[in-house]
This record gives sequence, structure tokens and C-alpha cells, in this order.
Amino acid sequence: MTITQTVDIPANHRLTIDVPREVPEGRATIVFFPTSDRKYELPDEDGLNYEGECPICAAHRDPVTGEELFNEKTKAAIREGRAMMRGEIPSKLYTSFDEMLADLDADD
Repeated sequence: MTITQTVDIPANHRLTIDVPREVPEGRATIVFFPTSDRKYELPDEDGLNYEGECPICAAHRDPVTGEELFNEKTKAAIREGRAMMRGEIPSKLYTSFDEMLADLDADD
């Protein structure tokens, strides 16, 4: 069961959460995803620079210059992964963790 509710975080950063009665009592995991009213823009030609407030990308930018802190090897890996997702580069798919480990061991 998943319940989604958008809330405004007050200045004191304290929230009171009312849980619907349909949710059984007991242990639960609460996950926070910060949101932004800003619109995401399309990436530039290399697909790495976004102007929106992507929290992952924002954490890897210089807070003063806004420059990405990824090195060239990381940028190349990001481009390669995105090319695999688009189907431009073949990728390996595994049905189990053991199958993946066997394939990794076979490469040695």
C-alpha cells in the first residue's frame, strides 16, 4: 500500500502526520522526496546538464559556479548508460544476482 501526500515544510521543519484508518497499525517506512515548483528543462546536447532542480544533479554542482563536479570518466559512464537505455548500445540483462556474478567472474 502506498499513500502519497504533498505537504509544505514549515520554517521549524516539524510535521504532524495523520495516517488514514485503512492503514494497519504497526511499523511503516516514511520516505521524503523534496519537490520543486520549478519546471525541468531539456538537457543540452550531451544530455548531462539540466537547468531544473534535480536533487541528485544539484548535489554534484559547485554551489558558487554551478559547474558540474563530475570528472570525464563519470560523464562518459553516464552517456554510455543512457545510450544503453535508448538501445543504441547492447546491454546485458540477468535473471538473478548469481547469474550476474558468474558473468563477472568469467570476464577475469
